[in-house]
Amino acid sequence: MTETAHPQSQGTSESTGSAQFGRGVRLPRTERRAQLLAAAQQVFAANGYHAAAMDDIAERAGVSKPVLYQHFPGKLDLYIALLESHVDSLVKAVQGALSSTTDNKQRVKNAVGAFFDFVNGDAGAFRMVFESDLRGEPSVQEAVDRATSASVDAITETITADAGLDEEKARLLAVGLVGLSQVSARFWLTHHSSMSRDDAVALTSTLAWRGIGAGFPLQHP
Repeated sequence: MTETAHPQSQGTSESTGSAQFGRGVRLPRTERRAQLLAAAQQVFAANGYHAAAMDDIAERAGVSKPVLYQHFPGKLDLYIALLESHVDSLVKAVQGALSSTTDNKQRVKNAVGAFFDFVNGDAGAFRMVFESDLRGEPSVQEAVDRATSASVDAITETITADAGLDEEKARLLAVGLVGLSQVSARFWLTHHSSMSRDDAVALTSTLAWRGIGAGFPLQHP
């Protein structure tokens, strides 16, 4: 299935300096949805949720409002869809970090690195996940909570299997690692001193590894 954007001539870039998406281009539904989410990310990042308007998002995407509403019934639906996509990206990165090696020390470093990469990537993405101003909205809070809970679940499973701990103890360690990684990454980004990403990840993961790796050694080498 393809859709046609609003048949207007191409406009100039908006005042934010980001170019508009092409107009009058027929796209499959999945590609159109991705395009709309990308446009929404720009508008939400520039204006915040409350000041962002569906008119602005449609204009940025180069489509008519009816096309936008075909995919997202309202601004909150669009915001949640975008938030969910960011949460999915973070969770997949953490899961990939844990499954990429059987070396637990490297696993810890990779997991820490996943949070640093997420925070250091699209600033609008990490702010939506970790600093959303809509946490009072239940559906938003649920998505935000999943960013932490799914990451904790993945790490808990790994610690339980490798360190021989019961799930309750393993989960507490997993929460500690996620919290350490998230807060350290956000602090590093905010202050962005001369310390490189690799140095920051190494320092943070060393702290975590000395606590987890030394205190709870691998039970089945």
